[in-house]
Amino acid sequence: MFTKKDFYYDLPEELIAQTPATPRDSSRLLVYDRTTDKTEHKIFSDVYDYLKSGDVLVVNNTKVLPARLYAQTEHGGAVEILLLKRLEKDRWEVLVKPGKKCTVGKRLKISDGLSLTVEGITDSGERIVSFDYDGVFEEILDRVGSMPLPPYIKAKLEDKNRYQTVYAKCDGSAAAPTAGLHFTPELLQKIKDKGVEVASVLLHVGLGTFRPVKEDIITDHKMHSEYFEVSAGAAETINRAKRERRRVIAVGTTSVRTLESAADENGFLKPCSGNTQIFIYPPYKFKCVDALITNFHLPESTLIMLVAALTGREKILSLYEEAVRERYRFFSFGDAMFIK
Repeated sequence: MFTKKDFYYDLPEELIAQTPATPRDSSRLLVYDRTTDKTEHKIFSDVYDYLKSGDVLVVNNTKVLPARLYAQTEHGGAVEILLLKRLEKDRWEVLVKPGKKCTVGKRLKISDGLSLTVEGITDSGERIVSFDYDGVFEEILDRVGSMPLPPYIKAKLEDKNRYQTVYAKCDGSAAAPTAGLHFTPELLQKIKDKGVEVASVLLHVGLGTFRPVKEDIITDHKMHSEYFEVSAGAAETINRAKRERRRVIAVGTTSVRTLESAADENGFLKPCSGNTQIFIYPPYKFKCVDALITNFHLPESTLIMLVAALTGREKILSLYEEAVRERYRFFSFGDAMFIK
């Protein structure tokens, strides 16, 4: 039985990437082959060389909302709001700071034409709020909201789109599926021209994905619920590949969680949607996913536990140690790994 300390590694602070690579596919790529146990150090655009005609690359086409808002109480007190999950059209689950200013019934003004009322408080302290506004909510949000960058990124993001994948389509995430940030439209087209199929699934990333594991025994950790969808077209593409024994390669841990949530015991998918709380950690038998493109994740996080389920705990820690020695850049704007 694993404890969270079993997934700890030392990371010098200067290796936490503060800005995205330019161009996107110039970030570095650590390639690990599980069959040969060999590691190579490449540039992300070289991922093309490791993909084969017939592979299916599965991407998460969620779009990050400019989900960080700044509000004022009627007495002028400042409150920071982070949108977590849409419950109904104008009702949301949000994170607020400081919480003491956001009691039930409290009304907060965000901007001219946008305000909210606190309707309830969840068991874990999030607020349920309803928004009042004039116009289209998404357009107002785009105007007054800012990107919800993780707290370890201190640098200002000059271009909002750099915290979106180039294939982002469906509004709803509180954080980016960061493994996808490395792809450019040109690289994706080149990959498709090689005969690789690209299938899109959806998982709206909630902050629960990044919440620290507080319990010592990892199985005691309760995963936050996140909304996902697998379309009929994506299921058909992936199922055909499974039947023909072609590789299904997930781009990012969110794509993994979607596929493994939707797959039956034989790795086949049905079109579906709903909420998932799947928590993947070693030992886990993957049903659908054969390979993974992913970033480097925080120590003791559920994300490094998921990747460890693919490689084994000791191997992932040794790969991370190698990445530290080689001065790779870590976390959301950092470099990538291809585990095949």
